Amino acid sequence: MTRTQRIEARLRDAFQPRLLEVVDESERHRGHAGYQDGGESHFHVTIAADAFAGLNRIARHRAIHAALGKELVAEIHALGLSVSD
Repeated sequence: MTRTQRIEARLRDAFQPRLLEVVDESERHRGHAGYQDGGESHFHVTIAADAFAGLNRIARHRAIHAALGKELVAEIHALGLSVSD
């Protein structure tokens, strides 16, 4: 299972989102710090789920990081988030 697939699966399981887009932006960072051959080092996630209602931006980001887990987060160099309820 790719990192993209693992991110999608964990976020779907945790939040049952109405909208989930996981974009591998690694190629845009070729030659920069953290770039890994084969990609899957830089991601942008757009997610909308009722689970985020009432949470501030920091709490939403913490919830996403917790759902992904320390091991998967450690494999990712950059993770951009756009989160809404």
